[in-house]
Amino acid sequence: MSVSTPSPELSALWEQVLAELESALGSSKTDSWLRPARLTRLCGRRATIGAPSALHRARIERELHASLLRALDVDEIAVDLLPDSDIPLGRHDLPLAPPAPAKATPPVPAQVSPSDFMDGADRARPILNPGNHFDSFVVGPCNRFAHAACRGVADRPATSFNPLFLHGSVGLGKTHLMQAICHHLLDRNSELQIVYLSCEEFINHFISALQQGDIDAFRTRYRNADVLIVDDVQMLANKARTQEEFFHTFNALHNARKQIVLSSDAPPHEIPALQERLVSRFKWGLVAEIEPPCFETRVAILRSKALEEGLALRDDVAQFIAEHVENNVRELEGCLTRLQAMAALTNRAIDVPLARQAMGSELQQKSRPIRMDDILGIVTAQFMVKVADLQSKRRAQSIVQPRQVAMYHARKLTEMSLEEIGGYFGGRDHSTVLYSVEKVDRRRRVDHEFSALLTDLERRIRRTAQQGD
Repeated sequence: MSVSTPSPELSALWEQVLAELESALGSSKTDSWLRPARLTRLCGRRATIGAPSALHRARIERELHASLLRALDVDEIAVDLLPDSDIPLGRHDLPLAPPAPAKATPPVPAQVSPSDFMDGADRARPILNPGNHFDSFVVGPCNRFAHAACRGVADRPATSFNPLFLHGSVGLGKTHLMQAICHHLLDRNSELQIVYLSCEEFINHFISALQQGDIDAFRTRYRNADVLIVDDVQMLANKARTQEEFFHTFNALHNARKQIVLSSDAPPHEIPALQERLVSRFKWGLVAEIEPPCFETRVAILRSKALEEGLALRDDVAQFIAEHVENNVRELEGCLTRLQAMAALTNRAIDVPLARQAMGSELQQKSRPIRMDDILGIVTAQFMVKVADLQSKRRAQSIVQPRQVAMYHARKLTEMSLEEIGGYFGGRDHSTVLYSVEKVDRRRRVDHEFSALLTDLERRIRRTAQQGD
């Protein structure tokens, strides 16, 4: 197939690529940099992508090239600029400032300068996914606390929790909850000045303001907001000058009793090279973790998404997908999208065999079952003890804590019974194991540092299983 302008076939293929990349890269990066672009040509093993601006082209060539090669299954990709008329405006090309008088110069791809952003931003609503409301968020044990905190902020901004700091791995719903706050607040007061953006955008605006001498306009824009919501604040790591500016912006808003909502893939104290004073301020309000969804929640998410798409999804199919996609909501939705597309293209009913076919790569990459050796290896390395110590009768705290942590992970990550777990630890009975698991779980709920340690250990244990023998 070889075409110079987007055809229905190329548009359909591009949508499939975007769905796949959204699962791998996240909706923020996909929506910001790829969704405004177009697949304009596919000839043999070479593809051409049209970008709406030089900024988009540079980002695609620098950071997204390899991902696109894999998703399109080609050997070469060229990125060209498209005329404004060929493509709807993307997030970074919104005409926030009043249009300038027409000039007798050839048309060029539209770009937004930092001053354009700041001059017109007060009149613009944040760019939100229309589906990201509280009502469409599936609540389960993994996210109930974070969901309740976000509802509290949306109902009583700058009163309940200020700042609200959400953290968790990618694809668990942080962006959905933050956008739900925006929707809820704007539904109640459409004149509210909400600044919602990624930390990367904040950094880029700040750098551009410094380069163009617009720092006063930059500060006016951010410090006059009624609500500031910033995604992925871990991007502040190792950026001392931007941290300084963010610190003063935070203080100005907090002192003015304006709501601040932040998200990160790690709790404040685990963000590397983050100034201690920022860590302290991020903890002033409420720090809420979103954990990977349990099996029941994953099934509920699939049913909700299927209902939203008007898709008849049998229980056995939903359970099959939920069993094999454990840690990421976006991956769940991506699997459902591929299943729906495959059913439409092949004119087949949606059943488990079709789901197995649609999830071919995920099933091949699925890690082997986690073993006790995986858990013991990670835990003993973390606490610098020997396996023999954990199996001994010693009651020193330096031994008891890693022993209980290992039991906790064994109960959570394996199918072993309490008796079987106890057998690995010197023949302890099931009541001892149960006591240890419950003690660790109670501490996890009140000690954020300990909870972060458990999350990190679990991540390392799962990675060990994924790497295989």
